[in-house]
Amino acid sequence: MTIQDIALIDEWHPVLLSSDLLDKPIPVIVLGEKVAVFRTSQGVHAFKDLCIHRGVPLSLGKVKGDELVCAYHGWSYNGCGTCTRIPSLPADRAIPSKAKAFVYTSVEAHGFIWVSLGKPVHSLPKVSSFIPDGFKEVIMGPYTLQAAGPRIIENFLDVSHLMFVHEGLLGDSEFAEIGDYQVNEEDGVLTSEEIVVYQPDPDGTGRGVHSRYVYEVFGPLCVAFTKRDRDSDHIFRLFLMVLPETEQTSKAFMLKQRNYAYEEPDEVFVQFQDLLIEQDREMVENQKPELLPLDLQAELHLNTDRLSIAYRKRLRELGVTFGTA
Repeated sequence: MTIQDIALIDEWHPVLLSSDLLDKPIPVIVLGEKVAVFRTSQGVHAFKDLCIHRGVPLSLGKVKGDELVCAYHGWSYNGCGTCTRIPSLPADRAIPSKAKAFVYTSVEAHGFIWVSLGKPVHSLPKVSSFIPDGFKEVIMGPYTLQAAGPRIIENFLDVSHLMFVHEGLLGDSEFAEIGDYQVNEEDGVLTSEEIVVYQPDPDGTGRGVHSRYVYEVFGPLCVAFTKRDRDSDHIFRLFLMVLPETEQTSKAFMLKQRNYAYEEPDEVFVQFQDLLIEQDREMVENQKPELLPLDLQAELHLNTDRLSIAYRKRLRELGVTFGTA
């Protein structure tokens, strides 16, 4: 492993939708590392995607009897990574002690499979403490973007782009002014004050509202906003978790919650988010420099960028270099 960003190595990263991990191992990339993810009756597992014998990806194998079997020579590994069977080895020979897979920490939560390359502080992703119960939930993504993870996160936190990139839906260029606001920190979470935005069609239902946004930054690549309708009790929460595959390739996973329109099919909201992602794609995949500058002198900032500034400062404090410049 070449990356040295402890804040990212020890972080939980979403790698798959739970619904996508069935009876076969699936290869994923986390911070440039190739990982094989598979499911047994004991839960989910994540191994370095490399058989120690002859270097074939373990993700090419199969799950049999709660063990991962390499496709090349049939070596079997249990959920702890220990090799339990080498078919070509005579029965009276002991399996070499070095015959092990490199195991990463993994967990299944909130409809996602999460992997950490290091030693996560908590048994569940930090965001777990901030996902409330009692809302209608829709899982969206993953969306593959040719962009650095921090660029994708900052785009999500950038309220002043709504009136132009998403005009007619999340904003109106005739109402582009953003009132001043502050960003506060409590227990390591950055939280914006309320930001009011007029939105012609904020959730795909065709109803124009004045929305009140509050943004939260839980970690380097995990954020959310809570949006309230000024004229009703409607609450809309959207969580964004970005998997940094490489410095310039990422996957965005989203969890949307709402306390209204329970009868609307999930597909309505998924299709709407698909549209928004494609509008954002053109921006984040063409930004220069590709990596997010942490030097605040590198780009011009306004008061409306307070949240972006706070986010960049946080990344610098955490020593994040993967995806930043």
